[in-house]
Amino acid sequence: MRRVHPRDLMRRPTALPEHIVAHSHASPDERSLALAFLLVGAFTIVEALGGWLFNSLTLLADAGHMLLDAGALGLAWWALRLARRARDERLSYGYHRFQVLAAFINGLTLVALCAWIVIEAIARLSEPQQILALPALGVASVGLVVNLLAFRVLHRPTHAPRSLNLRAASMHVLGDLLGSVAAIVATGTVLLTGWTYADPLLAFVIVAILLRGAVRVLMDSGHILLEGVPQHLDLDEIKRTLTDRVAAVRDVHHLHAWALTTERPLVTLHATLEDDSDAYRVIRDIKVVLHERFGIEHSTIQVDHGPCPDDD
Repeated sequence: MRRVHPRDLMRRPTALPEHIVAHSHASPDERSLALAFLLVGAFTIVEALGGWLFNSLTLLADAGHMLLDAGALGLAWWALRLARRARDERLSYGYHRFQVLAAFINGLTLVALCAWIVIEAIARLSEPQQILALPALGVASVGLVVNLLAFRVLHRPTHAPRSLNLRAASMHVLGDLLGSVAAIVATGTVLLTGWTYADPLLAFVIVAILLRGAVRVLMDSGHILLEGVPQHLDLDEIKRTLTDRVAAVRDVHHLHAWALTTERPLVTLHATLEDDSDAYRVIRDIKVVLHERFGIEHSTIQVDHGPCPDDD
């Protein structure tokens, strides 16, 4: 690969995009979450009233499910609003980590929800309960339409990668959508055949789908909270690329990579330079390579001319 000489930097832009900025306008993710929250929250009230009026435990249970998910969507929306706040003296990197924290909490609530569904399904298998199938089927059908709209809102076409927070919120809406499908199938089966076991049996299918997504969200958000290396970065590749492409860099060590969110990786490193090199220009060159090759907009670089003082 072509090595970059410091004089080539004179032709490059003198500044890289600022990593942490305060945005005065809502992002597309924030608007999507707000609309989804309004849709799910409004229908939660409708479904709870329907379950009470028609004496349907299935609708009441699904209303409780949607109430939990409406809370999760509201939490995810609030986390994105916090992320728009500028960094301050207490949080020097800003509020972006609240997105990851919200995703982790959402993942935990999904696991708890799965446990509740399993317990409820087992109870209904041992003691089947009658439901008012026809009105419950009508409410469940409306719920399917509402959840399809909410899911569509959270999956609008975009060129930007979907954030972990949005993925976690989408899993909650997917759970609502599957719950509506299960309620339609269950109430339809009871209406046509009178077989009450359809409801708890379909619940186990929903749990299997939801649990897979919940575990994935917990693993991804937990990895970020533990300062793990972002999945798309390879530390050895970063070292090789910098030594190959940046003139005057003899060695890269004490390399650490982590992320504020899935879209905001950060790096710190030490670079051992040739004795006659211009440290300022080499640092700028390293930052250009990190940004263009690995998408890292914020990096902290220490240069060493000789033995590294941290090795002592």
